[in-house]
Amino acid sequence: MLGMLLGGLCALPAAAAPPTPTAPQVTVYRCTDASGRVALRDSPCADGHTQEVRNMLRPVDGTPLPPRATEPTAAVVDAPAPQVIVLRPPQPMYRCVRPDGSSYTSDSSEGNPRWVPLWTLGYGPPRRGPSTRVAVEAGDGRGGIEVDSGIRARQGARGGYYGAGTWVRDACRPMPQGEVCGLLANRREEIRRRFFNAQPTERSQLTNEERTINARLAQDCDR
Repeated sequence: MLGMLLGGLCALPAAAAPPTPTAPQVTVYRCTDASGRVALRDSPCADGHTQEVRNMLRPVDGTPLPPRATEPTAAVVDAPAPQVIVLRPPQPMYRCVRPDGSSYTSDSSEGNPRWVPLWTLGYGPPRRGPSTRVAVEAGDGRGGIEVDSGIRARQGARGGYYGAGTWVRDACRPMPQGEVCGLLANRREEIRRRFFNAQPTERSQLTNEERTINARLAQDCDR
């Protein structure tokens, strides 16, 4: 009895196992007409066609691929803001010439003004007859004067007797940038030599001047 029970238990898994499904078949009809043209059909051929029947396994979809891992999305980085660089031309320096031939440097193209009599500019003595009256500003700023033909002066609006004249300025020409940079560097060295023997008030002036020269050398001369 025990042996029969054990035998029944051993045979139970085999009997309970489901049968292996067989792949379904597909019947294909190969039809050839009188002209030799071949056609494949899933139904029998028409009359007058040579028929060949073939059983084929129906295609089965393969195992689907596992889903691809989602690639991390790169963080969107805003483009950096454009940088605005303003380039300015070097600050010019001018060499001005005095009437005696000596020269000096200036950051302005307008030379130092000076008051000169008109006769030094080629105006001669007055002619007889009607004269032309010209208003000329006095040199000390205390009022204008009226002259005949440029040399005879009469009393101005606020008194005084002055010779006729005019303001003129020294001629100035721009210097090459290389010469400007060399001149600024030499002036800085001179300031540093004078600094140790200078009084406190002068030291403050020299410090401010050197600071200005350093900024100009860095901007215009890359030094």
